[in-house]
Amino acid sequence: MDRDTDFLGRYRSISSKLKKRFLRKPNVAEASDQFGSLAKTLENQECSSYAAISSLAKARCEHTLSNMPAEAQALIDATHHFMHAEEVDHALKCPGFEENLTAGINCYNHAIRVYIELKQPALAATLSIQLADSLRKMEKPSEAMGHYQRAADLQYQSPLDCLHSLGQVASCKIETGDYDGALGVLTEMEYLAQERGSSGQGGRPIGAFSDVLANCQVSRVLLLMLLQPTPQRIRPEHAQTLERYAWESTEEVSPVVECLSEELFLLMQSVVMACQSRDMESLQALQADLWRHLTSEQNHLLHLVINKLSHADQETTFE
Repeated sequence: MDRDTDFLGRYRSISSKLKKRFLRKPNVAEASDQFGSLAKTLENQECSSYAAISSLAKARCEHTLSNMPAEAQALIDATHHFMHAEEVDHALKCPGFEENLTAGINCYNHAIRVYIELKQPALAATLSIQLADSLRKMEKPSEAMGHYQRAADLQYQSPLDCLHSLGQVASCKIETGDYDGALGVLTEMEYLAQERGSSGQGGRPIGAFSDVLANCQVSRVLLLMLLQPTPQRIRPEHAQTLERYAWESTEEVSPVVECLSEELFLLMQSVVMACQSRDMESLQALQADLWRHLTSEQNHLLHLVINKLSHADQETTFE
């Protein structure tokens, strides 16, 4: 007997207990336990898709019993099995219609709705992040960013968690080439970090908020250098950001700038000046000095800036 036939036989045997009979109620609790045991057996046999179907059947039983926490857990189990099956197919480059992925996303969304009904937004946000991480692992950043954004919306009472999720949204936008969108998200993060992390009226953000603010500021400057908006089209908040890095800046020292080390601020100031004067030699020298101060994503952005300016110079030379 092959696995498919064995699974179908056992699944139907358990399902038959849910049929209504004359003068006899279906034993839903027993069926739920047996679906759970079947799912564990199939998981051990590395039959992820079948394990997911069994967990989904268990979730339906728990829904019938109005046991929402158990329903949510069964949905999460089903989700993990579906996503594992999809990740295996993705790693092996198997052709298909991503049916396991679609089923997994549906289970995730259902479980999230259950946790929201249970008034547990933190758990709902955690599931959104897990789903987004899985999608990103499968090289689907455009699909992942929406789930990171939903997590951020659910984490409104936990500002640091919210900032982390928004950071993932910005990273996904950078991966997909939506640099203007990433700039908008990072600007929103700066405002949030200053509002929720400030030690007093207009004071400098403290602790982890200061690190977030510094990271956002550097990424925003690099994105502005990459986008090179014209004076007529640049938004006021972005113009104000670049004004902080002018040699003759008359602006008072901002709490945002105070979050940067003096060395990093001077290097970023030099980058802005080099980009504005199209000094490629200085910019390439600064890249070596900045490398250890930047994250891998920021180093990638700086590389894109240099490439863009280099290509622009070459086109000007040919003209």
